Amino acid sequence: MMKSEEVINILNEYYPDARCELNYTKDYELLIATVLSAQCTDKRVNMVTSILFNKYDLEALKDADIKEIENIIRPCGSHTKKAKYIKTIATRLIEDWNGIVPNDREYLESLPGVGRKTCNVVLSNIYDIPAIAVDTHVARVSIRLGFAKEGDDVSIIEQKLMKKFPKNKWSRLHHQLVLFGRYNCTARNPKCSECLFKEKCKYYKKITR
Repeated sequence: MMKSEEVINILNEYYPDARCELNYTKDYELLIATVLSAQCTDKRVNMVTSILFNKYDLEALKDADIKEIENIIRPCGSHTKKAKYIKTIATRLIEDWNGIVPNDREYLESLPGVGRKTCNVVLSNIYDIPAIAVDTHVARVSIRLGFAKEGDDVSIIEQKLMKKFPKNKWSRLHHQLVLFGRYNCTARNPKCSECLFKEKCKYYKKITR
């Protein structure tokens, strides 16, 4: 298995300025955008939130007609469920925290549609808390490069990555792995022939036997 320093150096070559690709200007916008990103691309979420956040602030979302929210977020999928999540999140943030997204993992994970991955994204980006959010891209890259095994669930993959890499690298590493999986180590037709990892990649060795 590759050493953590090797992996970090290669990812730094690919994505030296890796950052979250969800657009937001307020903390609650990132929270809601991340909820919307479940089973949806960041590109599509950004298209939807540019309309949603231009029309509503948090207070207005709390009181908005749910059908109007559904119509706006429909392209993200699961729009009826996600619209309910958005209204509940807006209501609870206003009632419990005066509209602030708190640095409180237990509270955030009690919100509908907010699991550990979403919480990691929010705490990492807003409060600079070291975290690795494991989405489909991070999971795929981790398995292909041998950091995790086929069949490992996201929590196991997260634990393995946290053990392998220094804590002060976690948040940046998360963004780099997401981007590497999104644009290089794709689910279909990954760019293996030009990949800087290929000499030590388990997946590449498997497909070129």
